[in-house]
Amino acid sequence: MGLRRAKSPRALAEALRRDKLVVLRSWTVPGWLAPEQAMSPTDQAALNEQLSQLVSRGVPLVEALEVASTVVKPNQRSRVDRMRERVAAGASFADAAATAGGFDRVTVSVYRAAERTGDLADASAQLAKTIRRKLAVQGKAITLLIYPAIVSFVGIAAGVLMLTVIVPKIGGSLEDAGIDLPVYTQFVIALGRFMTEQTLPILAAVGGVLIALILLRNAVSSAIGGVARRVPLLSEVLITQELAQFCAVMAAMSKSGVALADSLGVGVGSISDPTLRREIDQLRVKLIEGGVFRTLLNRMTTLPPATKTLLIAADRAGDLDGAFEDLSHDMSERLDTLTARLLAALEPLLIVLLFLFIGALLMSIMVPLLTLTSQQLG
Repeated sequence: MGLRRAKSPRALAEALRRDKLVVLRSWTVPGWLAPEQAMSPTDQAALNEQLSQLVSRGVPLVEALEVASTVVKPNQRSRVDRMRERVAAGASFADAAATAGGFDRVTVSVYRAAERTGDLADASAQLAKTIRRKLAVQGKAITLLIYPAIVSFVGIAAGVLMLTVIVPKIGGSLEDAGIDLPVYTQFVIALGRFMTEQTLPILAAVGGVLIALILLRNAVSSAIGGVARRVPLLSEVLITQELAQFCAVMAAMSKSGVALADSLGVGVGSISDPTLRREIDQLRVKLIEGGVFRTLLNRMTTLPPATKTLLIAADRAGDLDGAFEDLSHDMSERLDTLTARLLAALEPLLIVLLFLFIGALLMSIMVPLLTLTSQQLG
């Protein structure tokens, strides 16, 4: 039993036959029950690397796609097979990729430009390199989030455990002993008891908030991004990450012969900073209207001065693709440095916040105990 997308029962039987399966019975269900998965960046990198190796050695594209289908995950092989069938039927490789789905605008644009220049092998190699670099940048961003997430989770879990189990028990014992508890201690004990008694409603509320965050994830991400861009060190990390991805995309498209204005129109999709995105859009429009790239570039305020200087010099020398490649590499290395600095700054900050959270709960119990001890000694 399983769900598989196919244009017809015959196409379904053919796709299953390639996986050495036979259709016993099939039902047609709504498309949303079996959504077609996009090709992951890892699969795209593996596919392009295989195509580059085979095509550069003179292997026909149809045969190269047949071999390349073996290096992607099983659930993506049918997509590569559809591409091979369309290419064998006379369609262009870029059109076959666009029809099969799962490829972004950058990849399809590079394929289309490579077909015009007749250099699909080099374009595939550049795409694979770009994808690997983007994965490395994304991995650094994930690494940056892992440490704070783990520390925060452990601290919150320990605080909730103290608040719902330890504090109420000790507070109850102190109340039974007839000790006059401070107002703050009484509040913490009452809060812990409330959370214990209303566990299910609280869990339901938390679940509702999580569902709302998932449904409104775009708005939430935009809001969080807006706040993050105002934090000094974090804003520098974010802009460097986006510029690294942007330069990697521009390098891939420039080396494939895509026009600069078209490359900017596609590459700006990797930018989420509103100011930088708006300036790049304006640069593209002015460039189409006949403006000079280095003159327009010099008017931008969000790009780092060193980046503008390098691009202006490269434009004069006619080597923009090499400049974008170097910038992508330099931005990735700079991202490593900034990430290390941000983690070094986050570590003591998280420790202080956890100390305030856990320490406040401990003080709610320690103050009455210390008071009781001093009274007994007195």
